[in-house]
Amino acid sequence: MLESRIAPYTHSAYGGDGWQPRTTTTREEIGRLWAACGIDSEWATLRAVVLHRPGAELAASADPAAVNMLAPLDLARAQAQHDGIADAYRRAGVTVYRLDPDAVPRPNQMFMADLFFMTPEGAILARPASQARAGEEREAARRLAALGVPIVRSVSGRGTFEGADALWLDPRTVILGRGLRTNDAGAAQVAAVLAEMGVAVVQVDLPYGAMHLMGMLRIVDRDLAVAWPGRFALRGVEALRERGYRVAFLPDTREARDGYALNFVTLGPRRVLMAAGNPTTEAFLGDLGVACVTTPVDELGKAAGAIGCLTGVLHRDPATPQQE
Repeated sequence: MLESRIAPYTHSAYGGDGWQPRTTTTREEIGRLWAACGIDSEWATLRAVVLHRPGAELAASADPAAVNMLAPLDLARAQAQHDGIADAYRRAGVTVYRLDPDAVPRPNQMFMADLFFMTPEGAILARPASQARAGEEREAARRLAALGVPIVRSVSGRGTFEGADALWLDPRTVILGRGLRTNDAGAAQVAAVLAEMGVAVVQVDLPYGAMHLMGMLRIVDRDLAVAWPGRFALRGVEALRERGYRVAFLPDTREARDGYALNFVTLGPRRVLMAAGNPTTEAFLGDLGVACVTTPVDELGKAAGAIGCLTGVLHRDPATPQQE
């Protein structure tokens, strides 16, 4: 045989002549080998998102309790509002990618924020807690892979984790909510992979009846966060203040509850895309120096989510300039 006549160590396949070791890290390969992607803050300029325009699957909302929704949705109206969100992103200079499954997807597939959490090295793939949503992560994984986004971890075993339960406080710190959607096992897996990146996790418990951490905390600049009074954990407020944030509490929780006023996405420092029809919250944000772009989401809100929930954030500018 050839290998008996020629020493294998002379071939590049065995480390011989021609062998070149891979010396770059995953983070260094982002934008080169992998697509430009990743985030290390919630406030830096937004560059790319992934959305799923709802379709025939919304017929399941006729039985809202079976699919974790609040009321039946009108498909045409929901699609028009979703198109409005996508258009608002494009006008803001954000690249919008679509997730279009080959078959009719699960009813909640449009809530892309829940299905992964972006890091500077790629995505942590979620494992939704509800049986009605089991398998949505497969479609998210397929789209991420097609876009060239590395998947650094898939939550597995008995762990559950949804991306809307994690937020970046700074490039070295993530706040993670444990509650109905993210359990201890899922939180431990997320914390472990972040630790490998040198990122610490501040874990907070969510109150009973809360869906996600996203629903009670949003970050609009490197030193400004907006929170739901009486619901956001003291440990979270302390963690923000220790890192130089001012924590401003919503003056009107009715708008947050009924109008999804806090369920916004930060487009860049002190610029947000938020649900229309929340004048008190919009004025409150304006007094904080935050520019608000609004779009209607009342029909989509019947599915128990709004702009933040619908948006899978893929890429923001780095919070601190990267050294070449």
